[in-house]
Amino acid sequence: MIRKATIQDIKAIHRLLQEYGNRGDLLPRPLSELYDHVRDFFVFCEAGRPIGCCALQFCWEDLAEIRSLAVEPGRLGEGIGSRLAEAALIEARKFNVRQVFTLTYRPDFFLGFGFHHIDRNELPLKIWSDCILCVKFPDCDETAMMLDLKEDRSAR
Repeated sequence: MIRKATIQDIKAIHRLLQEYGNRGDLLPRPLSELYDHVRDFFVFCEAGRPIGCCALQFCWEDLAEIRSLAVEPGRLGEGIGSRLAEAALIEARKFNVRQVFTLTYRPDFFLGFGFHHIDRNELPLKIWSDCILCVKFPDCDETAMMLDLKEDRSAR
């Protein structure tokens, strides 16, 4: 089941993000930041326990970012990540967001949703505030990708 995250989900979200952050697969986030952004998150729950998460963060009136997409490692390949990403895209459409971007180590995953590769320099300066905290800054090796929802033919 996919639902919006609650305060009670934050420690499970933190655990998921830390696991992937320790591997260098995404930027880990401190608990305090996760509490600040709880409304950005969707969780995939099984038996009431979050086993996957994904956030949609609004950057401007017409731009949002899919971030912090993580699924328990033993559950990869079951479509959980795809369902979480789709939930975030549905919410972006509800808010009439024109473009959604992501910074990712899994570009093939996002290609399946219609994202295309872009140069990171095309993104507004505002999004780089989190990047300064990254251990890989300024040598980011993530792939920047964008989805134009006005051209997205899979919109429902």
